Amino acid sequence: MVAILKRELSSYFSSAIAYIFMAVFFAFAGLFFLFACLFSNTSSLAGVFSNMLTVIALTIPIITMKSFSDEKRQKTDQALLTAPTSLFEIVVGKFLGAFVLFAICCCIFPVFGLIISIFTTPDWVVILCTTFGFLLVGGAFIAINVFVSSLTEMQVISAIVGMGIGLAITLLGGIHQSIEIDWIANFLKSISFAVHYEDFTNGLLDLSGVVFFLSVIALFLFFTIRIFERKRWS
Repeated sequence: MVAILKRELSSYFSSAIAYIFMAVFFAFAGLFFLFACLFSNTSSLAGVFSNMLTVIALTIPIITMKSFSDEKRQKTDQALLTAPTSLFEIVVGKFLGAFVLFAICCCIFPVFGLIISIFTTPDWVVILCTTFGFLLVGGAFIAINVFVSSLTEMQVISAIVGMGIGLAITLLGGIHQSIEIDWIANFLKSISFAVHYEDFTNGLLDLSGVVFFLSVIALFLFFTIRIFERKRWS
């Protein structure tokens, strides 16, 4: 697993993918911080985090599109399937490679807190809880997009489908409020990323939210493993 993780990180930074993702992430985070905090004269990072959810929904497919699609295109997936490494280690290693890159980018949020501390006392509990929740949301998006990448050998298709799913998940946060049929509204609310993420933004370490996002991660990594198990035995 560690070898796969190192290989993934090396492939990100030996190409332009990591630098493009980090540049886009930091650029949008910086702009949101500038307008939502500094220009608005507030110490709350709520506006930054809420806007960044849409950004990661659309940009995470950039780093995950090559996870398995590129392996299929170059026909190196057969080497992975026959390597003396379990499918679990391969899939989790690729997931962790993308997640570590994402986590590096998220380090910018405590930096924003330090900048705010120059002018006033920031609410570190809220900042750190929201950052933790943001990492969980990002991990869920990464797991979903790694699964999407396992379904096709075309990186562009993987990215477009991943962006579409990410946008749909983001929009789902407000759809349940307009549904009049209770059971449908409750179901949509129960699977809404925004709803489970909301408590983190209030400085609450919500156990149900942690379980939800970890379950999404585990479920889609399991689906990815099953895809390659079928291929290995076919």
